[in-house]
Amino acid sequence: MPLAQLISPLALDQKKQQPGLVILDCRFALEDPDYGQRSYADGHIAGAHFADLNRDLSAPVIKGVTGRHPLPEPAQLVARLQAWGIDNDSEIVLYDDGPGSYAARAWWLLAWLGKRDGVFILDGGLKAWHAAGLPLSLDAPENAPGQFVGHPDHSLLLDAEHLGKRLGQTDLTLLDARGLPRFRGEVEPIDPVAGHIPGAQCAAFTDNLGEDGRFLPADQLKQRFAQKLAGRDPQQLVAYCGSGVTACHNLFALSLAGYPLGRLYAGSWSEWITDAQRPVATGD
Repeated sequence: MPLAQLISPLALDQKKQQPGLVILDCRFALEDPDYGQRSYADGHIAGAHFADLNRDLSAPVIKGVTGRHPLPEPAQLVARLQAWGIDNDSEIVLYDDGPGSYAARAWWLLAWLGKRDGVFILDGGLKAWHAAGLPLSLDAPENAPGQFVGHPDHSLLLDAEHLGKRLGQTDLTLLDARGLPRFRGEVEPIDPVAGHIPGAQCAAFTDNLGEDGRFLPADQLKQRFAQKLAGRDPQQLVAYCGSGVTACHNLFALSLAGYPLGRLYAGSWSEWITDAQRPVATGD
């Protein structure tokens, strides 16, 4: 079974009463951290649990040390997954408002803990769900606690120290999921330093999507990333972004395209710039 899988709104609607299915609502807004919880309370796909980026899918920030969304402690994340009724053989559907960036963070965390089959992202998210004329629910989900057991796979990560040592190596493909203006350092609406990690290429996560907000076909994604790889080993690819969230969108899209799961620099730009000795580049 492929690691990255999509599900359409109609297909989810047909199976949402399936035993063992767990749905996670991953809506979030950087500029309004309570947006996801409010939106969930106003209506969600029936049976969905709310997974908050800050409280559930990240650890607390340590100012001047970590990025804006550090990885959660594995044991705490496992406990949350169990509370949502997840077992090791559960089918899981993840969604957000549509682009899939927060859903992809949850997908990557599950893969990190070893859950690599039966995990789907709702293609187009709630925007596509609404477009299909499907209803929302106000009811709280009901489920028994799950028995999920997971262990972090450290091979999927690259930290700042080891990334710094690899800069300039010819086999490294370093992809930055932020938009081009932030990558170039022309604007920086979130972090205190603008620019990118030297040697990185801009691979804006939004370019994984078509005009309808759904993922591009696998062959188009393969062509997109083949240009970035330029013949280099895809297993040497490292993804980052502002805080380790939208980078997961690129890792999901790479997997959709048939590439092996690359590594994540989880601290990303917001961690990189906490050390003034680390190099910064601007422009293309």
